[in-house]
Amino acid sequence: MAGVSGCIKYSMFIFNFLFWLCGILILAVAIWIRVSKDDQQIFTNGDSGVNPYVAVNILIAVGATIMILGFLGCCGAVKESRCMLLLFFIGLLLILIVQVAAGILGASFKSEFEQIMNTTLHENVELLSKTDDNAKSFQKALSKFQDEFKCCGLVNGAADWGNNFQYNYETCECSNTPDSSCVVYEGKTVYKQPCISLIKDLVKKHIIIIIGIAFGLAAIEILGLVFSMVLFCQIGNK
Repeated sequence: MAGVSGCIKYSMFIFNFLFWLCGILILAVAIWIRVSKDDQQIFTNGDSGVNPYVAVNILIAVGATIMILGFLGCCGAVKESRCMLLLFFIGLLLILIVQVAAGILGASFKSEFEQIMNTTLHENVELLSKTDDNAKSFQKALSKFQDEFKCCGLVNGAADWGNNFQYNYETCECSNTPDSSCVVYEGKTVYKQPCISLIKDLVKKHIIIIIGIAFGLAAIEILGLVFSMVLFCQIGNK
């Protein structure tokens, strides 16, 4: 133990244990967003072929990697292994670089992403009036969204449903006390607001969650780099 600070050693262990827990949390949140199948179905059926969940997929990979690195850092601190600490430092540095690069790319392509998402949603309007299996899957997803968020249709309101309206109006119906947010369409009192703006807001909330996690993670990663390098040098000097 000569030359190695017990405070640094056990601080490194505690840090990496918390880092490992962060990895679990990130993985759980990312998977929760990713498996929201109904929401995903709503804006991934267009012809653009772009999946808005790419960032979430990356976050899943990052969360899994952080769990592995956290375990590696804990072992390196307890065993005073320079090799493990060096691997931990390199892995953490690479993740930080990838995060910075992803942030820069995300900021650069923000307007393009919003345009693609808007185009995809407008393309999906056609699915509401069709009767094939893919269209029915999309209609089921939107019906659930309508019921939860109190909206109707995708872009133009209830008219988006076309001939399928009479089979799907239940989730569009207003409560027993209609107000200014409701409108009468084909004899049914339904929500006036189309779902497109609510879907965009939902995606933005998911993005804010991802950005918040990324910024918080970056601060933790910098601390991890400092701790690991200090302990690495102390072990080498003992």
